[in-house]
Amino acid sequence: MKKLVSLFVALLMCAALAAGCASGAASFEQPIRITGLKGPTGMGMTLLMGNEFADKYAITLSSAPDDVTAQLISGETDIAAVPLNLASVLYNKTEGGVVMLAVNTLGVLYVLENGEEIQSVTDLAGKTLYATGQGSTPEYMLNSIRAQNGLTDSVTVEYKAEHSELATLMASGDVTLGMLPEPNVTSVLMQNESVRVALDLNALWEEATGISAVQGCIVVRSEYLAEHEAEVKAFLEDYQASVNYVNEHHEKAAAMMETYGVVAKAAVGKASIEKSNIVFITGSDMREMAEAMLNVLFDANAKSVGGALPGDDFYYSGK
Repeated sequence: MKKLVSLFVALLMCAALAAGCASGAASFEQPIRITGLKGPTGMGMTLLMGNEFADKYAITLSSAPDDVTAQLISGETDIAAVPLNLASVLYNKTEGGVVMLAVNTLGVLYVLENGEEIQSVTDLAGKTLYATGQGSTPEYMLNSIRAQNGLTDSVTVEYKAEHSELATLMASGDVTLGMLPEPNVTSVLMQNESVRVALDLNALWEEATGISAVQGCIVVRSEYLAEHEAEVKAFLEDYQASVNYVNEHHEKAAAMMETYGVVAKAAVGKASIEKSNIVFITGSDMREMAEAMLNVLFDANAKSVGGALPGDDFYYSGK
């Protein structure tokens, strides 16, 4: 009998705690509209795509940063995962209409070769390199590395619209030299044993600039943030939990990625998580890393960040 009473009291305490947490949590009148990109920029939010979060988040995925740009500008989405330089472009284009909430992806770029010719970055001279990410951080990172190594005029770069397109061409052997991000790199390597990682663009970038290769971030429309800050803060807590889950539970997270379309196959997702540099960095650390990256991009090509560096209001302090 005493055990039953103790159990009943424990259940009452749990119920009270749950009620207390619920009363202090943000009230979601309707789900936050979130747009992510397939691949590493969207991998961190995988857990939030489950049915248990359907009343809080309506998440859609896109393969093209331009689609996300259009949705943010039109107000069709509230929060989005985008390349870092695109976040700055959007800030300038909307005159402060977007705010950065977190850095979510570090360096994920690699040069793949079906062959053995490329042993150092200077070996790219005289070659045609196929790539993706034109108009976003990958293009400007590549341009900067080419300039640092005197390769601006000696390497021809041909861009493909989507990562999956170039990955297919490399896996089939139709393209022998290409720059891709994870998890597409892992996908190609798993499909074609003749392809190898020739260059780590992230290491080359850090060697040339002395700073981390910040590639992706989470932004919110400033108007939405002003009206729904409690919900945004709740999202950031959930997002951090999702990033931790993905980084700690590779197999389960990868299965979810395949289910939700973040990656084509769970095996690829599982094998690529460690190399995808999925992070959750906010506050002053976020600002320090993002500003350093944007400054380098601005000095190399002001257009790459929208013509001007973002102001203080671009960086969300969370206070």
